[in-house]
Amino acid sequence: MTLVTLADQDWIDRVGPVPGVEMIPWDLTGPCPRADEVEMVVAPYTLSADGFERLADLPRLRAFQLLSAGYEHAVPFVPEGASLLNARGVHAAGTSELALTLTLAAQRGVPWMLEGHRRQHWQDKHFEPGLADQRVLVVGYGDIGQAIVRRLQPFEPEITVVASRARAGDDLVERVHGIDELDALVPHQDVIILIVPHTDATDRLVDADFLASMREGALLVNVARGRVVDTDALVAATRSGHVRAALDVVDPEPLPDGHPLWSTPGVLIAPHVGGLAHGFWRRASDLVRRQLHHIASGEPFDNVVEIAR
Repeated sequence: MTLVTLADQDWIDRVGPVPGVEMIPWDLTGPCPRADEVEMVVAPYTLSADGFERLADLPRLRAFQLLSAGYEHAVPFVPEGASLLNARGVHAAGTSELALTLTLAAQRGVPWMLEGHRRQHWQDKHFEPGLADQRVLVVGYGDIGQAIVRRLQPFEPEITVVASRARAGDDLVERVHGIDELDALVPHQDVIILIVPHTDATDRLVDADFLASMREGALLVNVARGRVVDTDALVAATRSGHVRAALDVVDPEPLPDGHPLWSTPGVLIAPHVGGLAHGFWRRASDLVRRQLHHIASGEPFDNVVEIAR
């Protein structure tokens, strides 16, 4: 029998029985029960690394399953010989929905409408950019990036995508541009949507030079990680009115009360809720159940993160 920990009894009930697997609750706070027997840990759904250091106390650990697509916060804590597994695919629907929501809200003036509603005042009408015929660049073309493109297409923008390397297109786009082409693409876009992982290569990818090269009035949407954007540079670029921003993630996070981004015109902020849609529960439970079948039968895991040791 393979011993696996899940965050709590609710998660155990959601996953349901799996032949050959015993599940016990452990949320990584405090010592792990039966630490000498545990072979797999399913983390609570969090982007915090609190308690991850306790993985070192599990001598038989074979796999550490995250419920987030992001994994960089976990890498330093995964013991030698154990696999790190992320939740690729689980958040594609929810995060892409929010990316589209933020984009549409900013492009159709929803914050302006809400301000009028709050003031109980009928606002003067004016034209907004919308999405039809707008040039949209999606930076990052994994499962979430592809889901964003699918949801954008019915609104009829001109879509360009960038990935870590150039490659042939697919059923969604004619061509995938490489990250080395990004600087040449940025100045021509009306909307830029970020959905890249945070790595050394993407840290502060959006800096003062990037923002300065954006079109006047263009929109930056960040559903990736806060540190992909230089916050000080973004404050300067949005306060000057050069660009607008719609952000589900920021740096620092949570964004402190009174931070300049809160009061900057043209900035829309969500409190990192991209993955918090009801579909998460079924999709995450299905993923965990598959992974438990894999470990019980000795099959390869899904969503293995390559870690440079």
